[in-house]
Amino acid sequence: MAEHEPYIPATHFPAELTPRALVLGVLLGLIFSASSVYLALKIGLTVSSSIPIAVLSITIFRALGRTSILENNIVQTTGSASDSVAAGVVFTIPAILLMGYDLDISRVAVLATAGGLMGILMMIPLRRALIVKEHDTLIYPEGTACAEVLIAGEERGLQAKRVFHAFGVGFVYKFLMGGLKLWPDVPGKALAFYPGAAISSEISPELLGVGYIIGPRIAGYLFAGGCFAYLVLAPAIKLVGSGLTEPFGFPAVKLIRDMSPGELRSSFVFYIGAGAVASAGIIALARSLPTIMSSFASSWKELRASRLGQAVTRLRTEHDLPISLTVGGSIALAIVLTLLPQLGVNLLGAALIVIFGFFFATVSSRICGQIGSSANPISGMTIAALLGTCLIFVAIGWTGVDHRVQAISIAAVVAVATANAGNTSQDLKTGFLVGSTPRNQQIAILIGALGSALVVGWTLTLLNRAYTYPVPETHAPFGAQALAPPAGGRAPVEVLPATMAGFRIAGSDSVDHATYRVVRVYVVTDGVAAGKYLMDPQSRELRYVLDPGIGGRVHEYRGRTIPRLDSPKATIMALITDGILTHKLPWVLVLLGVFITIAIELMGVQALPVAVGVYLPISTSSAMFAGGVVRWLIERRAQAGQQSLAQVESGPGVLFASGLIAGGAICGIVLAAVAGVLGSADALAERLPVFTALGNLPHSNLLAFGLFGLLGALLYAVGRREQ
Repeated sequence: MAEHEPYIPATHFPAELTPRALVLGVLLGLIFSASSVYLALKIGLTVSSSIPIAVLSITIFRALGRTSILENNIVQTTGSASDSVAAGVVFTIPAILLMGYDLDISRVAVLATAGGLMGILMMIPLRRALIVKEHDTLIYPEGTACAEVLIAGEERGLQAKRVFHAFGVGFVYKFLMGGLKLWPDVPGKALAFYPGAAISSEISPELLGVGYIIGPRIAGYLFAGGCFAYLVLAPAIKLVGSGLTEPFGFPAVKLIRDMSPGELRSSFVFYIGAGAVASAGIIALARSLPTIMSSFASSWKELRASRLGQAVTRLRTEHDLPISLTVGGSIALAIVLTLLPQLGVNLLGAALIVIFGFFFATVSSRICGQIGSSANPISGMTIAALLGTCLIFVAIGWTGVDHRVQAISIAAVVAVATANAGNTSQDLKTGFLVGSTPRNQQIAILIGALGSALVVGWTLTLLNRAYTYPVPETHAPFGAQALAPPAGGRAPVEVLPATMAGFRIAGSDSVDHATYRVVRVYVVTDGVAAGKYLMDPQSRELRYVLDPGIGGRVHEYRGRTIPRLDSPKATIMALITDGILTHKLPWVLVLLGVFITIAIELMGVQALPVAVGVYLPISTSSAMFAGGVVRWLIERRAQAGQQSLAQVESGPGVLFASGLIAGGAICGIVLAAVAGVLGSADALAERLPVFTALGNLPHSNLLAFGLFGLLGALLYAVGRREQ
């Protein structure tokens, strides 16, 4: 094999790890990290930010003066660490909300930091084996594409105006729609002639952009799953259950014939979709088992053989952080986790983190080299780690209420480490092609991961508080058995000393001034789902559920939509942990989802995106499908004009879509902060005179779809341009 010659030779020493590169990388990383958190909570997916950050870096540094390709690479390396940290955290940590606990910023920050740093440290000794020695066989698609963008920018410059323009368009569109409520953000209706069915679309710029980037095939699978859930499963449940004379569901709070499509989803389809997603993730992991085992064995062999080579080679492009830092740093991080009692990670948990983390980090790094980060089964590997952890807990008798949080904490660190190892591999591949110093890149990734870990907890907490509403839901008082703690454990129901009064009721404009006690339900008890509730101190009845903004089960009340961030992957983690440790799940519905997945796989269709579509609201998948249709039109035009699909993949449409995603997601976070300050998501619109001056305009579905169509037409116009 011929020796690889990077774009910048090892004998040259241009500016690389500069303070301005790190600062710009961290700033861009924080923006895209917040965007990734919002996106992962909405749809359970993230998109790579390496190329948009690289384009922004090239443009910004050119405006400031002379720069080098290696300095721009440090910016994208630092900033892109945000995606993996955000994905790993959001796919796991919000699960504790569904168990009745609160999100704690410090817990999120510590777990994210530990996972992010561990993933990078565990990848360092694999660099020579995977990036250098297998350069011709492991292509790392995203890393190679980012290197091409950096080289193109070095030679002829790039214009980032498309990203900036799209960011502005996405932000303003979302603000007018979601902040000022000038038109409905989720237009749609229930189908009266087809009871139980509904069609709707969340016409947001970020979902349109995501659909464009993931392409028509995956977007079509997601929408197919949504159609199956809302146009097949929900009407079938309504038809079969309409004759029941007693409330039935999970929880059983209403007659099926009186349930809206949204309530049918939260009581039944939710669990079917969860079973489908979990089984599809495991199937994806099982399909990769031959690759996983051979990858781990090969990487371990190369790791042992590469230590001598590392000691001898002293070229700039071969300088790594020492392997001793990998071993010592990983062990130190695990020990630190055990020393923080609020995390609940003991010595066994630390050992599981190191074992699962190293194994799946190795697997993730190689799989990313073969099929790219987008197809890397992070959720499947996390589910496998969580299953292994829960089964070990059951074997040793750790089945208490708090052991679920411990299992989720272990899975969170493993998920972040696994995701960040794959992302680090892509960045190191980019650096290998352009001639960066690996040591400098590894330092940059450590800094970027640390910055992202700190902002992820704040963003999660902000979004959850902004979208949490008290929803009326009455339950009889709990018995003494539910309130009595078992020996050495926590009671399934806990009445807190905290009180709440003077709050606005969800779905109405009225305020309840009575004082209520806050109650936590940790596991399903007397038909009451896990979560936080408000209890009347005199009658001891539960009057409201404080449904969390992330993963909440109530999506509408009195005909008004209650905004929610579904967090599909974290919900799966909660269901798995609950199912194994507490045995409180409606397993019939979960197994129904499992067998639906198996049927889809037997038809030769990729089941995971279809299963995610079953779980997600159809309003989400339909908006992404619209973006996929725009991408399909662009690809047809490109093929007719003798333009390759690879050119479309790196063309102006992808940059514009990335800007729409960032603009819409950041505006969503800003609106969440405004809602947190003013007390309601509608408060801003109600305080501005433009809201009342426009009369019935905010209720016009025709206007909403027309403006969304114009946004899609703009994306098409930009995407059809040649690079």
